[in-house]
Amino acid sequence: MIDTISTETPEGEERIRLEVADGIAVLTLCRPDKLNGWSWESTRQLGLLADRIRFDPSVRAVLLRAEGRAFCAGIDVTAPGGAITGRSAAERTRNYYEGIRWVHERFAVLARLPQPVVAAVQGYCLGFGFELALMADIRVAAEDAVFALPEARLGVAVDAGGDLRIAREAGAGWAKYLALTGRRIDAETARRLNLVQLVLPGPELEPTARALAAEIAANAPLAVQGIKRSIDAYVDAALAPTLDRVAMTAALTLTSEDCHEGYTAKATHRPPHFSGG
Repeated sequence: MIDTISTETPEGEERIRLEVADGIAVLTLCRPDKLNGWSWESTRQLGLLADRIRFDPSVRAVLLRAEGRAFCAGIDVTAPGGAITGRSAAERTRNYYEGIRWVHERFAVLARLPQPVVAAVQGYCLGFGFELALMADIRVAAEDAVFALPEARLGVAVDAGGDLRIAREAGAGWAKYLALTGRRIDAETARRLNLVQLVLPGPELEPTARALAAEIAANAPLAVQGIKRSIDAYVDAALAPTLDRVAMTAALTLTSEDCHEGYTAKATHRPPHFSGG
């Protein structure tokens, strides 16, 4: 697993870039050659940058965006440190459990920022990418955006609580429909399900999202932050204890034979044969 103590980003390993200007912090996923695939290192950098934003009094709103043709296509299986080891199946499961809990803690730093977060989504927004976008307060999507939680097709649980957030926004039935099938939906369907608030032609995505963040940043910060906290306290009342169950389910599935079969099948372009073990 990655070094969770280091606060430095190794040279050439930048996953997320932070720029602050005019009251807006812009977080940019900056690995377009990898379709901004997610990794342990991405999670570490997200937590560090979100902490900087949290204590920057000049920041009144956050724009979460991505370079290239995809917002985030999910886990980068080529990233180093992708597999967690252990001396036994039990220890490996325990280590995955703690790893997923650590991910939840880093993601929570973003989701619980006092400043509102606007996400601008284009292209593939899959798996961890979809879960990341769902942690924003407001989501704006390009017409070419595609959303999915494909984890069940690979033999793993939805790791970071994206299915819970879909249940919060769209209802339990739609959360189960998307998470249990792994089906993809287009931007307009996501808008109808309240998973995004605006759908725009591609060229309008960036300026509209920036203008929306600027509009929020121009309002009274104490009022804005208080409104965000109040709404989050209401809609997230059951989220924290449920995420611990998510972490254990993710740990059990990530160490299962079905997970190995799912990823092997995908790599060899054949249908998976799951046994339930």
